Amino acid sequence: MADFILAGDFRKGITFVMDGNKVMTIVDFLHVKPGKGAAFVRTKLRNVITGGVIEMTFNPTEKFPTAHIERKPMTYSYQDGDLYYFMDQETFDMIPLNKDAVEEALQFVPENGEVTVSFYNGSPFSVEAPNFVELKIVHSEPGVKGNTTQGATKPATLETGYTLQVPLFVNEGDTIRVDTRTGTYMSRV
Repeated sequence: MADFILAGDFRKGITFVMDGNKVMTIVDFLHVKPGKGAAFVRTKLRNVITGGVIEMTFNPTEKFPTAHIERKPMTYSYQDGDLYYFMDQETFDMIPLNKDAVEEALQFVPENGEVTVSFYNGSPFSVEAPNFVELKIVHSEPGVKGNTTQGATKPATLETGYTLQVPLFVNEGDTIRVDTRTGTYMSRV
């Protein structure tokens, strides 16, 4: 992979360094060639460290250094205050991360669950849950037969503390499959 990327070569998912220290990933882009004037690239960018999203336009000949993001499978071990500890599955090293870097992913990951941790220049900055997880329901009211006014769903709390809507036939103690990208029920296991 090249050490630099031209704005004219931008594609979704490419990560680059902007302004010398901001690591950005391309969420969306559009190459615009107006009838008059020079072409430009309209983009929507996400700062991979802070999560903030901005919209910017670039000259297609602008050059940016590419950012090399390393992604490692790790195991969520335990929580101590606002720090969450993850174990490297190859070296067994423990890596602590702050709550704001892991909060969203851990809605779907119990202790000893597998995650993907992203690193930039050796420093971890985010945690991703697998796209689909199987979790146990720890609390759910019994379904009331004939109650279809709410689309035949009811709230259920998972072992991680996350609450979602499930069909009436799903009961406390059941294990279900959840899509972590949308936070929705998929099926019973």
